[in-house]
Amino acid sequence: MKRKPSTEATAAWIRLMRVQSRVLDAVEQELKKAGFPPLAWYDALLELSRAPSGELRPVELERQMLLPQYSTSRLIDRLVDEGLAVRRECKIDKRGQFVEITEAGRELQKRMWGAYSAAIEKHVGSKLSDIDAAKLCALLDRLGCSCGEVLPSSAAEGASPR
Repeated sequence: MKRKPSTEATAAWIRLMRVQSRVLDAVEQELKKAGFPPLAWYDALLELSRAPSGELRPVELERQMLLPQYSTSRLIDRLVDEGLAVRRECKIDKRGQFVEITEAGRELQKRMWGAYSAAIEKHVGSKLSDIDAAKLCALLDRLGCSCGEVLPSSAAEGASPR
């Protein structure tokens, strides 16, 4: 028989799920109040802007964002409809597609960072010292979160919500 989680591990799991949901909801509300689209738009635009030539295959974008495929497809449709990204045919295989960020997409992502960074500070940064935040990162890394990057103190162009 496999070992069951301790009461403490179960309590940690419950808290982790609740805080993740509450903080994401709060950040979404801050973006909405500032007149911006949902956080997923920011995340997609950030990942596209970080890509070598500003483009990714839809499956690569999905992998970076950790969203289910149906959500990624709809998100790409919305970004394209708003002129924030364009679809391009792959020149090599003609069947594949790339999604490329437009200048309008880059500008929106940069503008959204102001509201997003303020929300991060309000809902996380103001509640944890830098030492506590580093400890939390270390604990989350032990659970497999390890995003492998430390953002510079002037993360001016943004953080991904993962």
